[in-house]
Amino acid sequence: MCANTDNANPMSCLDSQGDPAYLYLADGSEPIEARSFGAPVSMAGEVVFNTGMVGYPEALTDPSYRGQILVLTYPLIGNYGVPDETIKDNLGLPKYFESKEIHIAGLVVSSYSWEHSHWAAQKSLANWLKEYNIPGVYGVDTRQLTKTLREHGAILGRLEVKTKENEATFGQPIAPSMFEDPNKRNLVAEVSTKEVVVYGQGNSPKIIGYDCGMKYNIIRYLVETQKVQLTVVPFDYDLKKNPANVEWDGLFLSNGPGDPTMCSATIESIKYALALEPPKPIFGICLGNQLLSLAAGASTYKLKYGNRGMNQPCVDLRTGRCYITPQNHGFAVDSKSLPALWKPLFINANDNTNEGIVHTTKPFFSVQFHPEASGGPFDTAFLFEKFVGHVRGESQPLVLQDGLNYERKIYKKVLLVGSGGLSIGQAGEFDYSGSQCIKALKEENIEVILINPNIATVQTSQEKDEATRGADRVYFLPINPDVVLDVINKEKPDGIIVSMGGQTALNVGVELWRRGELQKAGVDILGTQIPVIEATEDREIFSQKLAEIGETIALSYSATNLDEALEAANKIGYPVLIRAAYALGGLGSGFAANDDELKAMAAKAFTT
Repeated sequence: MCANTDNANPMSCLDSQGDPAYLYLADGSEPIEARSFGAPVSMAGEVVFNTGMVGYPEALTDPSYRGQILVLTYPLIGNYGVPDETIKDNLGLPKYFESKEIHIAGLVVSSYSWEHSHWAAQKSLANWLKEYNIPGVYGVDTRQLTKTLREHGAILGRLEVKTKENEATFGQPIAPSMFEDPNKRNLVAEVSTKEVVVYGQGNSPKIIGYDCGMKYNIIRYLVETQKVQLTVVPFDYDLKKNPANVEWDGLFLSNGPGDPTMCSATIESIKYALALEPPKPIFGICLGNQLLSLAAGASTYKLKYGNRGMNQPCVDLRTGRCYITPQNHGFAVDSKSLPALWKPLFINANDNTNEGIVHTTKPFFSVQFHPEASGGPFDTAFLFEKFVGHVRGESQPLVLQDGLNYERKIYKKVLLVGSGGLSIGQAGEFDYSGSQCIKALKEENIEVILINPNIATVQTSQEKDEATRGADRVYFLPINPDVVLDVINKEKPDGIIVSMGGQTALNVGVELWRRGELQKAGVDILGTQIPVIEATEDREIFSQKLAEIGETIALSYSATNLDEALEAANKIGYPVLIRAAYALGGLGSGFAANDDELKAMAAKAFTT
C-alpha cells in the first residue's frame, strides 16, 4: 500500500521497475523523478507533447518529431506493444510505421505497461526503444507536465538515466550546456532521403515530392488512393537543373522537422516552380506550408507554444467549416506577411495562427496540419484529391472568407449571473454549471464577478483552494435587471453570462438586452445569445424555427390572455399541454383536460 504524504512523489504508487531517471527542464524547475523502461542512455532535446490515445508507433517514427523528447498525455502506454517492422505494404514500405526508424530523442509517459497484448504485436515498446538506443521513462505526471509546457512555452529538456558511468553525479543539477536545441541543427537534412525513389511507376499524373521528412502515409495516399506516379527527391534537389531528368506535372512539399529557413535549397527550387508558365500545381503539408510561404515572399516565426496533438481545430476559410486535425509544429507562417494574390486558407480556431495559404489565381496551396493523419483524424484527406484534381486540370473553384471574422475578442472581466434565491437542495444543476463556468473562466485568467444571493451554493463559497478557485468578487444581491445593471456600472465587465443561472438569469439578460442597457455599456453576451434564448422561450418562434428545418411538431398556439387560451385549446382539442413562457421552473405549466381545468391553470400561468 502506498502512503500519501505531502512530500511524496504523486506517481510513487506505480510499479517501480526500471532504473531511476530524471527529466530536467531548462526553465530551472526541480528535476522530475521517473523510472526508465527504454535504453539506459541520457539524451537532450525539445520537450513536446502528443494528445493521442493510440498511435505511438506512428508518432515515434514521424520525422517531424526529430530531436524532440515526446510526452504522451494518455496515461497508459505500451499495452498493445509494437507491430512487426518487417511487414511491408503494397509499396514496399513498413505497413505500420511512418518511416524506417524512431526519430524522437526520448519518450516520457505516465504509466508504462510491462505486459502487452495485441494480435499484431511483435515486441514490447521497451525493447523497441532499446533497439534504437532511445531512452524512455515513466512515473511522470504527464498532465501536469503538459500544463507546464502550455503555460511556459517550448522548453528544452534532458533525460538522465542512472547508469554505472554516471552514478556519482546522478541527480545533481546539470549545466546549461547539457541542454541542446535541436532547431539549431538542419533536422531536414538528417531525415531526408539521399536518393531519388519512384513509387507507382507508370501511373498518371506524375508528381515530384520533396522529402523534408515525408511520412509514409503521404506516399500511400498519393500513390494508392490518388493513383499518381510519385518521384520522391532529397530536400536539396535542384529542380531547375533537374539532374535526374524527372518528368513532373505537379509539385508536393512534405512535412518535416525544425526551422524552415534552414532549407534554403528547397526554397530556391520552389521559387523556380512558382515562376513557371503555365503554372504547375503545388501542394504543401506542415513544413511544406512554411516553405511555400517563404518561397512566395512571406515570413515565418517560432511559436511560443507550438500546435501539437491530434485534435487541433482548423477553420476552412472557403466554407467556414471547422476540422479537427493532427499537428506537430513549432514554427508558423505570418499571415500578415503574405504578398499580393496570396491569402490564408485555414486558420487555427484556438489561437488564430495560420494553418494554410493559397494563391488566388494559380493552383498553389498548402496546409500546416497533416491531412494524411496516421495517427489522428482523416477529416481533411480530401485535400489530396483537390491537389491531384488541380494537376489533372479539373476545375477547383475558390471563394475565400475573411479570416478576420474568426478573430476572438480577449475578455478580461466577466459577470456571471447566478440562479437567484432558491430553496436548499433545489436546482443544483445551476450551481454545478455556474461553478464549472467559474473554473473555466479562471483557467483563462479572466476576472470573474458573480451575482447570486443564494449563500447555500458551491459557487458562492469563499473557501477555495488553487484547484477550486472561486469568483474574484461575489455580490449577494437580488437578481433583477436594475440590480444587475448597478453591478455592471460599478464593475464595468466586458462580458456577461446569463445561461448558467436558469430562468431567472435568462429573464434578466433578455430584459437588459431589450432595453439596450448591455449594448450601451459595451457588455457582450457570452455563451447562448439573446436571440437564441428568445427563440427557445417563445413557443411561437420556436415552432417557426422547427418548421424552417422541416421538423414536425404538435399543433400549438400562443396566448396572452384567458380568452385566447380557451380559443387555442378548442382549436387543438383536449387534452392540451400548457407551458408558461419565461417562467421559473415551469410554474403555471401542466395538462388540462377541459375548459374548467384550463381556466384554473391559465389564471395561475398569467400571474407568474
